[in-house]
Amino acid sequence: MKKTKESPAPAPAQGPLKIRIDGKEREFDIENPVLPDWIEDNKLTAGGYPYEKKMKSKEYDETLERLQIELVKAQAWLQATGKRVMALFEGRDAAGKGGTIFVLRQYMNPRTARNVALTKPTPTEVGQWYYQRYVAHFPTAGEFVTFDRSWYNRGGVEPVMGFCTPEQHEKFLDETPHFERMICNEGIHFFKFWLDIGRETQLERFHDRRYSPLKNWKFSPIDIAGIGKWDDYTKARDLMVERTHKEFAPWIIVRANDKRRERLAVMRRILLSLPYDGRDLDVVGKEDKKIIGEGPSFLEK
Repeated sequence: MKKTKESPAPAPAQGPLKIRIDGKEREFDIENPVLPDWIEDNKLTAGGYPYEKKMKSKEYDETLERLQIELVKAQAWLQATGKRVMALFEGRDAAGKGGTIFVLRQYMNPRTARNVALTKPTPTEVGQWYYQRYVAHFPTAGEFVTFDRSWYNRGGVEPVMGFCTPEQHEKFLDETPHFERMICNEGIHFFKFWLDIGRETQLERFHDRRYSPLKNWKFSPIDIAGIGKWDDYTKARDLMVERTHKEFAPWIIVRANDKRRERLAVMRRILLSLPYDGRDLDVVGKEDKKIIGEGPSFLEK
């Protein structure tokens, strides 16, 4: 069957890449099945991540189940009250957006808990108001909707990869806070998560995808093209967060090198923000301020 542009097969990189990290020049070749030691040794602590070991599996599994039970309660409250929730998940490639959304929705009723992961715009959508195709997927009464990437494509991927003009990028940064104020004024519980990972973490995950028969469909030419654009993405991210972080629609930054801690942090933030019936705050627990915060000051530089 012919492959579509939306699901390209992994393409080979153009030879080893020279990468400068912490003042040292490194070489990374995605076509080498052996992961370099400098990545393996720093994949968790990259970018100043505050933990040297991943959360233990038993602790994670037990905590995850308890929080998922609370999410089921929250969904029942949404159904009873007609309240609406919308959560955007953004981050660099391989930051863990899809896995987080999966565990978040795992035991929710899929009839009223939807995920939106749009492909590239059609010719018709290209001619529309930029936000229009996203608005079509907004939650109705009682719904919990997640977006695996959103209109913030224009804040990061598009300007870095040349998929929009500088004028379109600037217009987006200027108009998005006004657009999101309308969302909040509508009464929708609105969350914007940026999953922040270190560079060695991203490279290890790319390498894992490249050689995993179960995950290689995730590895695309865009990933390859982006490997050498880390600094460009950092600049675009910083500008995006600075211009669109508002009190009514804050950027929630989650340090995501350890997927287990990151997923629990996301779930806790949502549960602590929703006044649902039967909420057990002892079960939900407190936020880990080492890995979750808000706005530009919490971003890893």
